[in-house]
Amino acid sequence: MGVPMREPRALLLGVSARPRTHTASDRAREHRLLQLGLALGDTVIIAVVVAVAGVGHFASPVFPRTNDVDEAAMSVGPWVVMAWMLANILRGSYAQSHLGVGSSEYARVLSAAGITAGLIGITSYLTKADLSRAFFVQLFLIGVPLLLLWRWSARRIIYRLHDRGLLLTRVLLSGAASHVDDVARVLDRERWLGYRVIGALLPDLAPGTLTPGGVAVIGSTENTASEALASDADLVLLTGGAFSSPQEFRHIAWDLEGHDVQMAVAPSLNDISSERMAMRPVGGLPLVHVEQPQSLAASRSFKRIFDMVGASTALALASPVMLVFAILTKIHDGGPVLFRQIRVGRDGELFECLKFRSMVVDAEARLSGVSHLNKNPEGVLFKAKDDPRITRVGSIMRRFSIDELPQLFNVINGDMSLVGPRPALPSEVRRYEPDVQRRLHVRPGLTGLWQVSGRSDLSWDDTVRLDLYYVDNWSPVQDLSILVRTVRAVFASRGAY
Repeated sequence: MGVPMREPRALLLGVSARPRTHTASDRAREHRLLQLGLALGDTVIIAVVVAVAGVGHFASPVFPRTNDVDEAAMSVGPWVVMAWMLANILRGSYAQSHLGVGSSEYARVLSAAGITAGLIGITSYLTKADLSRAFFVQLFLIGVPLLLLWRWSARRIIYRLHDRGLLLTRVLLSGAASHVDDVARVLDRERWLGYRVIGALLPDLAPGTLTPGGVAVIGSTENTASEALASDADLVLLTGGAFSSPQEFRHIAWDLEGHDVQMAVAPSLNDISSERMAMRPVGGLPLVHVEQPQSLAASRSFKRIFDMVGASTALALASPVMLVFAILTKIHDGGPVLFRQIRVGRDGELFECLKFRSMVVDAEARLSGVSHLNKNPEGVLFKAKDDPRITRVGSIMRRFSIDELPQLFNVINGDMSLVGPRPALPSEVRRYEPDVQRRLHVRPGLTGLWQVSGRSDLSWDDTVRLDLYYVDNWSPVQDLSILVRTVRAVFASRGAY
């Protein structure tokens, strides 16, 4: 099997083959340039912040100003820039494995800032330097948010480059067909990650065939290293069945040593957040410890307080908009402003869910007449993109989720949460399979992973998967992240109908 056959096979996956001149070394160089660009951006921001803090402490109304303190603040500036950048490097803020996805990159930026602050404090104490307290406070009060904003902006740029076919990582999957297809589906769904599957290595299927999921088989798991080099892969992703023993894994690693090919292992642990997993070597065994699901934590008082404060604030801010659309709804056809519907809450308790009425008054009676428009006839949910029952005012409200704002009263009342699974109808719950019943362990949400990940464009299976992921992996940080992403999803109007 000659090397020239590798690239044409990538076309079976719907992936445009790159020219053979653009090698793994070239792509590794692109990623190094990306790392250098991030580092230069950090350096510029830190240097500017140091200058601003050096000038800004002059006008501080809180901390006293002296000539000695002024001189110390100006002279220490270059050392602060070098120390902060060194902390970023030591904390792995530019490591390729942490860039562009997850919270790890942000956590390392924050950790580097903490190390720098501690280093400045300890050095000032040991040398008895008269460093301005105003300079110190402003340095991190301004610098940390700007660095996080820069990293967030850089991610948006990287995602756009991925969409244009740049900075892609060519992935070769190795393992049993079922595991390969599971991973391939995830990478295909999350295209913004920049991973492009170029083929699969299987222990039992012959090259030239396809896995059940449609991934082209280009070789055997027995020749993982040589196939990775021949196919010009950037990453070999080892799934279940890729190797039969630790010795075989070591040989793969040894054979790839010195080449621009990364290795990653995808354990058979799906839909578990990184916060619940920890790698702890025990007697030479790399054990992955998994914390218990967090459904109980998602129902405790902290989340309830967060809901009360957040819903009250949002209600105060949204009141003018709600008043306008309440008036428009009433003027449109004279019907009721609110649509009240019985939904299923936590632990199966029923409650009256409030929404602005976005359909005609007799929408329920006309449901049978539009059943042929259902996008998901085999699923639990009714979805119709061009539902004729939606009013003109209602279409605007649905586009920007304004019709759901009255549910803030449900949140304050304790029937719902700001973030959680989609509130279900009793008729839907009666059709739930046993695993899906777990969605009812927490309060339903005004928004959730289902909304920020596609809203009505999602299939029923994807909706369930996201809801169960949320229930099992709840955390305050995840709630805040979903709320921020909700604002972006609402204004983008993606999947809203």
